Amino acid sequence: MEGNFKRFTKQNIIINILLVTLYISFNVMIGDLRDEHIILAVLWIVAYYAHSKTRRFVLGFSFFILFWILYDSMRAIPNYTVNTVHIKQPYNLEKFLFGIKYNGDILTPNEYFAITSNKIFDFLSGFFYINWMPVPLGFGLYLYIKDKKLFLQYSIAFLIINILGFVIYYLYPAAPPWYVAKYGFDLHIGVPGDRAGLVRFDDLVGVPVFKNIYNKNANVLAAMPSLHAAYPLIVLYYAIKKKMKKTAIVIFVIFALGIWFSAIYSNHHYAIDVLAGVILAMTGLFLIDYILSLPYFNDRLQKLLKLI
Repeated sequence: MEGNFKRFTKQNIIINILLVTLYISFNVMIGDLRDEHIILAVLWIVAYYAHSKTRRFVLGFSFFILFWILYDSMRAIPNYTVNTVHIKQPYNLEKFLFGIKYNGDILTPNEYFAITSNKIFDFLSGFFYINWMPVPLGFGLYLYIKDKKLFLQYSIAFLIINILGFVIYYLYPAAPPWYVAKYGFDLHIGVPGDRAGLVRFDDLVGVPVFKNIYNKNANVLAAMPSLHAAYPLIVLYYAIKKKMKKTAIVIFVIFALGIWFSAIYSNHHYAIDVLAGVILAMTGLFLIDYILSLPYFNDRLQKLLKLI
């Protein structure tokens, strides 16, 4: 209630000053402080102190904020400095498992689509791919309004599955298919992100949508597993748990299939990357459901609910 809202306390002032100072200092230290870092820090402070409702909202979405900070921070220690980058191995495995015969050659699905692309699929792939984050965030907002307990479970699952994916990125650095098409099987350190097949969407709409996104890619050599493939499955799972209408479920199924196809069609992921992302999501969802059902963690969940 607003009547019990304590805007400023010694504790929350100290904690927020420390959080913002550490966040800004970290990005300065790695030489990559950008406008969005400042904006995030300002929005956090404004939302936290403006009103009880904005505080609850920003605390509720702190799991998503933490996800973005962790992803963005991976640029400080690139995965290729930790383990060997796999370039040829995933390419050969993709060709062995999903190779397509075309004009006497065996092509990966990515190579096949690069040759046989058309404007309809160019548009659809871009349309689905541009929503890889807006849909999970929008669904999170829906759950926050309708069912805060399920929203909290969804947020935790989203964060944990991402963290598991990040760990795999460091254990098994892997080049995306567009890298092979552009650079071959040799390792080139520090290559920028690339729109790959999504450049065709940008050309169709006349706006460099994906150029602006992939210029800020924090981890280029991290194709396995495809977290793009994991997100729509997380959304679908919690939509089913929420017992949403069949129309909504069908839409989320189409969204998942669209993302999976687009990841391959746009030359950003192999089919094995997509499959790995799906397996990661399914495994993570099962484990998180089990963990949150345990009395200790269920009790902590109830305490977190009071904050949002």
